[in-house]
Amino acid sequence: MKIAILGYGKMGKEIERIAISRGHEIVIKSDGNDMYDISIAHIAIDFSTPESAYNNILNCINNQIPVISGTTGWLKKYDDIVRVCEEKNGALIYASNFSLGVNIFFELNNHLAKMMNKLKDYKVSIEETHHIKKLDSPSGTAITLANGIIENSEFSDWELDKVTSEKNVPIFSKRISDVPGIHKVSYTSDIDKVQINHIAKNRQGFALGALIASEWLVNKKGVYTMKDVLNIV
Repeated sequence: MKIAILGYGKMGKEIERIAISRGHEIVIKSDGNDMYDISIAHIAIDFSTPESAYNNILNCINNQIPVISGTTGWLKKYDDIVRVCEEKNGALIYASNFSLGVNIFFELNNHLAKMMNKLKDYKVSIEETHHIKKLDSPSGTAITLANGIIENSEFSDWELDKVTSEKNVPIFSKRISDVPGIHKVSYTSDIDKVQINHIAKNRQGFALGALIASEWLVNKKGVYTMKDVLNIV
């Protein structure tokens, strides 16, 4: 495949390294400040910034280029992107986290939320820790975890770094140098704690997952998720 990398930071460089090792060609490497012709690519992978992601994705869809987006912090416009993608018969996969392990973690989180829903002595919380250069807080992965709990329980919303309502899932966000990503979901009572966590050792898992999703999306039309890519039912 001929791949456009939109957002050529540390993640973009890791995607480039793994893509080349899998036999692909990088035809565009954009840092957000340059002009490029997206039509020369077979597919685009966007790991840019919350400010750039919407226009990057829209440009790909308008030019019939399938696009993978792992940028978080722009999701207020997600429904608009889905509408345009459907109107233009485009192809899109957005994921808050492309790591294969994290997507398995999402499914464990959903299942645990169902089991814990009736056990009212347990209080749920989410903790996420990332490197200090991460632009959004909480992480998109933490929001996905919170939404998974909400969809499988009686919670109605989430809140950041505070606890003001028993109907909200609290997310606590930390920023520490050189931490690729740690996510913990805890259910705590007076007698014990049930906890699941995912610890990313490096960026390789995110990049590999994005490339696997890219290879899967080629020649498809529609809006998909990593559940489709991994055939999770």
